[in-house]
Amino acid sequence: MTKISKTIIGLLIIVLSILAINYISLQRHMGSILAADSRNKGLKVWVHYKWFINPTQLEYDLRSISGENSTADVTRIMLQFSEKIKNKNFDKVVLAYKGSDKFYFKGDYFQKLGNEYEFQNPIYTLRTIPENVYSLGGGRMYGAWTGGWLGVMGKQMEDLNNFAKDWYLDDVIKELN
Repeated sequence: MTKISKTIIGLLIIVLSILAINYISLQRHMGSILAADSRNKGLKVWVHYKWFINPTQLEYDLRSISGENSTADVTRIMLQFSEKIKNKNFDKVVLAYKGSDKFYFKGDYFQKLGNEYEFQNPIYTLRTIPENVYSLGGGRMYGAWTGGWLGVMGKQMEDLNNFAKDWYLDDVIKELN
């Protein structure tokens, strides 16, 4: 066997090992979540370590959504996944659509979502998600509101809708045209 052949085989083993680690650690959990509920049909999500090799960052990449899926389906799957991997620690969880990074959560917030999934009021979780979203540059994407509960809740729900638009809905609409 030549030196080039050994190098190619060695590189192939490394690449396959990296893919296997990502699958076993992350993607298999997403696969079980997607398969467990008929409402998930039409959704495809890839999860892996950032660049497949950085275990301090998670890439959560929504790859496709069908006309039968709702924004609630997309968010529910993300929350279920956070619960499934709640014992893993990340610095960042990058949210992407079809390979394009959009923004991120801090890792401890994503872990908190997973830890609270079983018992936290889902309306509270949904309306507070946007205030925990950061631009890729590090600034907050949406406001943290104060004041009367009705006004605050209205602004939070508006931000939740904008979160879905900014993450993937605007791109889905462009794809349809």
